[in-house]
Amino acid sequence: MKRFSRQIIRRSVASVALVCTIAAASGCGGSGSKSEAGQAAKKGVTVALDWTPNTNHIGAFVADQLGYYANAGLKVKFIPYASTQPELIVAKHRADFGFSYQAGTAYARSAGGDVRQVFANIAKNQYAISVRGNQGGISSPKQLDGKTYAGFGTPDEGPELKFVIKKDGGSGKFRTVMLNSSAYQAVYGGQADFTISVSTWEGIEAKLLGKPMRYFEFSDYGLPSQYSSAIVSSDSYLKANPETAKAFLAATQSGYQYAKDHPEEAAKLLVKANPQTLKNRELVTLSAKMLAAGGYYGGADGQIGHVDPSVWSNYGDFLQANKLLVGSDGKPLAKAPDWSSYYTNAYLPAQ
Repeated sequence: MKRFSRQIIRRSVASVALVCTIAAASGCGGSGSKSEAGQAAKKGVTVALDWTPNTNHIGAFVADQLGYYANAGLKVKFIPYASTQPELIVAKHRADFGFSYQAGTAYARSAGGDVRQVFANIAKNQYAISVRGNQGGISSPKQLDGKTYAGFGTPDEGPELKFVIKKDGGSGKFRTVMLNSSAYQAVYGGQADFTISVSTWEGIEAKLLGKPMRYFEFSDYGLPSQYSSAIVSSDSYLKANPETAKAFLAATQSGYQYAKDHPEEAAKLLVKANPQTLKNRELVTLSAKMLAAGGYYGGADGQIGHVDPSVWSNYGDFLQANKLLVGSDGKPLAKAPDWSSYYTNAYLPAQ
């Protein structure tokens, strides 16, 4: 499996631009349990992945494996990640839905892309500042001043780190190196002092390898929460296919509810659907359990998939204040946009 740090915090600077060539993507996945005649009668839905399958996608694969999509009259095809950001694939109408994240969605829509968040599959921020578990001399973010950060080249990571360090009393000045290795490996290898990693995957993987990390949570220092994983669609698709969108999201919601209630079984289904990419079953199982027990499903109102307007307005304002949002003219937005146009809950099942 390719490194999860690159999947979630990958956020190439190219994600702020919508002028790109989107290669034709071939689909994969599907339970394969129905006859060809039965499948032909079902409504096709394409879903672009944002990296190799992992536990952020668990509810969708569960819904496919347990027949939730089929029972809703849908035949879902998962489009494998192939270097083009899924929000751009959706915006170009080459996929009906895609896995993205809040900042990526904000960059794409601000630049004029036809993309909108329709489902909050992960409701709690998974990112955290991490250092080696046995690294002395760093007990709080302010002590990261002057240290070396293993970065990923995304627009928002620098401002986020500076925000936290300054909140803790530091100057927010640090060196950045760009590395292709995983986050915790870079730090443990001495190439960097700290990085941003994903506690629900890399944190578990590091422990399994005997290299535990210590974390500074962004929320502990006042940084607005964000959707580190989200499902998006396009206004064009939603307008043309409202009932199909509702059916897809209802089945997906049921998949994530199953993952919350039965994490071990859900992990097995995810591995079963992706045996070639998910080799470490213990990692998948522990990650699924952490997501289920740690409050990562369901927002403040408890409804799985519901997008919280305050998350969009608070984190969106952070992006805008740091001049990270660029319009279709290539210039930073002069003022914050109407954040309610960046997401919708209209296609989710009624509470």
